[in-house]
Amino acid sequence: MMKLFRKPLRAIYIAVMRLIAPLFFDRRYLRGRHFDNTSLGWTWAFRSIWWQKIIGLNRAVPWPVAPFNRVSQPQNIQFHPDDLNNFQMFGCYFQATSDGKIVIGNGCYIAPNVGLITANHDPCDPDRHLPSADIHLGERCWIGMNSMILPGVTLGPHTVVAAGAVVTRSFPDGYCVLGGVPAQVIKVLSCEDE
Repeated sequence: MMKLFRKPLRAIYIAVMRLIAPLFFDRRYLRGRHFDNTSLGWTWAFRSIWWQKIIGLNRAVPWPVAPFNRVSQPQNIQFHPDDLNNFQMFGCYFQATSDGKIVIGNGCYIAPNVGLITANHDPCDPDRHLPSADIHLGERCWIGMNSMILPGVTLGPHTVVAAGAVVTRSFPDGYCVLGGVPAQVIKVLSCEDE
């Protein structure tokens, strides 16, 4: 009997969220694969209205973000709405400083507890930050759990960062697996063009 009502209830839920969510989030982020033929994106938006707009976690972020993530300077983060899933993991830290940008290529996956950091503290004076540097992730990158991407890093397409790795320098050619601290190429990938 419940199966009979599931489809109409989901349609009503999506229709209501299509009206309500744009009051809280920028419309350009409420589209794409997570919103078109599924209720998943609308569920993220519903949850985020509570956590972001009422409780105040990541209040200034114009797209749905899971609780217990930290997004600083959201205007300096660029990504495609199809990749909104990267902001639904837990424990991620997206630190885009006022003059440091984070660019996430299409089709990237970012696992839980990942840090993308555009500025470090000065080791001689921790009260001061060193100059910022942009982070660029190429298309179809996969950033593993508990890894860290440091300022100025550019990763080429199809780069896999192993869990726990700390990426301190760029690998612009991509098509590789990085691992270790500091990260180095541990495998070259031979992905076929799509």
